[in-house]
Amino acid sequence: MNSEYGQSSSRENSIEQRKPMEELKRMNQPNCAPPSAPQPIQPIVIQCDLPQAMADELDLAVLPLHVHIGEETYANYLDGREIGFHDFFNRIASGEKATTSAVNVEEFKVVMEQKLQEGLDILFIGFSSGLSTTYQSGAIACQELQEKYPERRLIAIDSLCASIGEGLLVYLAAKKQQSGASMDEVADFVRETIPHLCHWFTVNDLMFLKRGGRVDAATALVGTVLQIKPVMHMDDAGTLKNVTKARGRKAALKALAQRLADTATDPADQTVFICHGDCLDDAEYTAEQIRALVPVKDIIINYVGPVIGAHTGPGVISVFFVGTHR
Repeated sequence: MNSEYGQSSSRENSIEQRKPMEELKRMNQPNCAPPSAPQPIQPIVIQCDLPQAMADELDLAVLPLHVHIGEETYANYLDGREIGFHDFFNRIASGEKATTSAVNVEEFKVVMEQKLQEGLDILFIGFSSGLSTTYQSGAIACQELQEKYPERRLIAIDSLCASIGEGLLVYLAAKKQQSGASMDEVADFVRETIPHLCHWFTVNDLMFLKRGGRVDAATALVGTVLQIKPVMHMDDAGTLKNVTKARGRKAALKALAQRLADTATDPADQTVFICHGDCLDDAEYTAEQIRALVPVKDIIINYVGPVIGAHTGPGVISVFFVGTHR
């Protein structure tokens, strides 16, 4: 299945490729825009799965991706205003098929131009290019608007992150900005943090990963019968990799906690994020396992949004933290 969480969807393929990828990659460098006197910064992000109240507190502009069920299309807003999280997972659990699509260049430009006209510079932190064309579309929008607004600054960074992993990266960047860091200092901090932003997750139903091409049909069938659960992570290229397996759900959740205990950097000073696919009890169990292994500053639990959930299915549990390596 071609999709937002895996390969590009047919909707994404319709995006005009107006700039070569090499040119877009140059936008991810520190001097991609002209220097200027310090100006207020508007962080713009995609599908970060943060709680809405936290996004508001951090003053984020969040562009939602879209999920399609039958003939209906829903924007994946952080507050679930178009489709509730519990309702979404119930629907796909009952057999309804969900697909997803990205934000296109023009949609990016509408939001970005409004912020530029307000006198704000833009730091765009995009959804992993290893999973979607979303970053490329946002980078094209930044480049085109830079030409139109040469007095403003626009920086595009490929987060190589997804879901609340991107949310954690943006959360840390916003805290850096609030401490008085300049735009370049925040951008450098983001680039330095990306290789250490750990994403670990497991799913309850392998058939959703099979649909997305993440596991083959035989593996999904055998794993389902034997209750074998994958333990996966996001690698340095921003793609999903199956690292190991666990026999049974609780063993898989404990494995996530152990990965954090093994690689987290100064966990006592960290806020850890956990996302779940309508399985709050399992998220809380995972949090308990983490606290039993290492002290952490705080753990924030939130839903996986419908765009990510369409590819992981109900029952996904993801843990996000800063570590020595991904």
